[in-house]
Amino acid sequence: MMSQSIHGNLLEVTVVSCCKLKDTEWISRQDPYVSIEYGSSKSTTRTCTDGGKNPTFQEKFVFTLIEGLKEMNVSVWNSNTVTHDDFIGGGKIPLAKALSQGFDDSSWPLQSTTGRHAGEVRIIMHYTTGNKPSKDVAHKPSKGYAPSGPSHVPQHAPPMAMYHAPPPAYPPPGGAYPPPGGAYPPPYSTYPHNTSAYAPPPAYPPPSGAYPPPGGAYPPQPYPPNPAYGSHYPPGSPFPGLYPPPPY
Repeated sequence: MMSQSIHGNLLEVTVVSCCKLKDTEWISRQDPYVSIEYGSSKSTTRTCTDGGKNPTFQEKFVFTLIEGLKEMNVSVWNSNTVTHDDFIGGGKIPLAKALSQGFDDSSWPLQSTTGRHAGEVRIIMHYTTGNKPSKDVAHKPSKGYAPSGPSHVPQHAPPMAMYHAPPPAYPPPGGAYPPPGGAYPPPYSTYPHNTSAYAPPPAYPPPSGAYPPPGGAYPPQPYPPNPAYGSHYPPGSPFPGLYPPPPY
């Protein structure tokens, strides 16, 4: 299998756990995570909160192999929320056994920055000759990784049809339709105005001359003719001398 080209093939790497890690905390338990680098690719596990010296991860990553590059770099860190993360230890993991036998389940030693032993990390690797990446294979994003764009661009939606307003509900609510022709009363301005029916009362006091003047100021009005007297005035008329008295 080693004589065949590995370029472009896939390697599955599962970070299982760590054991006997160097403790970077003085008071609380440390929160470790594992970072793996292969070429320009980098993948990071979740943080095992309060994992202490023996954290567990069980996370799988997929790397595309590069011809001539047959080792990975591994590092273990303690996550801090206030200050920068603390480096616990790191090392190199050869891929020779996984590429030749197709499987490797081993624990690899870690060294601190001073070269001292800092614990171990257990990693399982699977490799199959000719296992090329397909559209369905997606690499797990690394810590702080942001995808460059969506993996699926939706097609343009079809143009919306022109909809008309829906017809009114049937039957309409009471009074929604106008009554038959002329049933509504005409506007106020079209009503006839009967001024005589609402004539205002006469002003008080009445204008000068509206009442008869005192004491006979009006000219006498003739009575109807009386054949018995032959004149227009009966005996004892308040207007004597106007006509001769009737004959006896």
